[in-house]
Amino acid sequence: MSGSGPHSAMVDWYHSLSQRQVLWWSVAAVAVPLAGSALWWVSEQSLNRFAPYQYHYRPGTITEYLSQLLSKHAKRRRRNAPLRVYMDGCFDMMHYGHANALRQAKNCGDVLVVGLIPDSEILRCKGPPVCNEQERKLQVETVKWVDEVITGVPYDLTPDFLETLFTKHRIDYVIHGDDPCYLPDGTDAYEHAKKMGRFRMIKRTEGVSSTDIVGRMLMCTRDNARFREERRQLAKSFSRGSVDPARSSADAGDSSQEHGRQHQPVTISRFMPTSRRIVQFSSGQAARPGAKIVYVDGAFDLFHVGHIEALRKAKQQGDFLLVGVHTDEDVQERRGPHLPIMDLHERSLSVLACKYVDEVIIGAPLEISDDLLTTFNISLVVRGSVSETGRDGSDANNPSSRYSICQQKKMFRTIQSDCKTTTATIIHRILENRASYEARNAKKGKSEQEYYASKKQYIAES
Repeated sequence: MSGSGPHSAMVDWYHSLSQRQVLWWSVAAVAVPLAGSALWWVSEQSLNRFAPYQYHYRPGTITEYLSQLLSKHAKRRRRNAPLRVYMDGCFDMMHYGHANALRQAKNCGDVLVVGLIPDSEILRCKGPPVCNEQERKLQVETVKWVDEVITGVPYDLTPDFLETLFTKHRIDYVIHGDDPCYLPDGTDAYEHAKKMGRFRMIKRTEGVSSTDIVGRMLMCTRDNARFREERRQLAKSFSRGSVDPARSSADAGDSSQEHGRQHQPVTISRFMPTSRRIVQFSSGQAARPGAKIVYVDGAFDLFHVGHIEALRKAKQQGDFLLVGVHTDEDVQERRGPHLPIMDLHERSLSVLACKYVDEVIIGAPLEISDDLLTTFNISLVVRGSVSETGRDGSDANNPSSRYSICQQKKMFRTIQSDCKTTTATIIHRILENRASYEARNAKKGKSEQEYYASKKQYIAES
């Protein structure tokens, strides 16, 4: 009984062919794609060699016009339907590692939407945050690569919340670093996004984390504007990069209460600055001719909302904001041997990431000279009304010594700082809740060590 339908007809046709015809059809099936590939390769390699010169791609020809036309079309399509990417986080004590993650996330799309986890969720999953939600929101909003901020987002990305992101907020991809992010039950916080194929991974910025910064402060107890004498041995160990706080405290002659506290050995990460990182953070724009250049300087240690408020008001005074970041040695001389918490390049990157800043002088001189004013064509020098106190309890930004030349030239102005937060404020918050932060650091540090010891892989940075 013969079959019917397309399959049977194909079988009958195949059997009706001779062996020679089958061979020719097989050769043709292979030869035609090969010939097409060879023709394409020859045309690519030989176009500029054999084609008339007027058809070569070069500026001023029709080929350049066509390429520009297609580029404009692509940009127009991206403007009408931009690729929206989402990154969430606590962003507690905003540092250059956070900023670099946001920079990489922005490179994954056209519009970067940041989800800010509320204080209640951080307390539930990690422990008490150092900065409150309002402070963290301001710090995220002023990062130059952030376009939108969503508040009140959950710590774990449930299927329901992901659906809200994809529909209400029109998110295309969820972004996170290659470092671990586990929920209290031990599961991956981004598991659902990965299963849906809507997850993109970026490289974590090594050498810094909020856990690391808290550890730096916990190992150097600060009393008012200076560190206690009995902590000097601990500070020496801290400066070498690795320290067991319990042992160092005993060596330093701390109290019996300090001896009885259980500590985890802490390893301080080493930041290795590169020229590429500076270029990535810099806007690369010079001041236009005739622009009013405003200069403000300082330590900018543990970059916080007080710094942001001062920079915002400083930028309002002119067209181009130039920021001078003082050297580690100058900061130590003014504020004590155990400061700054962040080194010069770390502090410079944090300042560069702020959207109000146009350019940074890395290692600016403490006293403003005629030469500095002339070299950078500075029109106005400003300072905030709120500043850190020196190691002797005096105002570390005393205008009579540092700004005397500016005052003589009538180009100095003090701007009123409504925000009273200082670096000392952040350090005191850590020390007042020391036990909670030590427990949080021990838990976070253990998970990070396990991950980087067994699961870490190379991820190319965007």
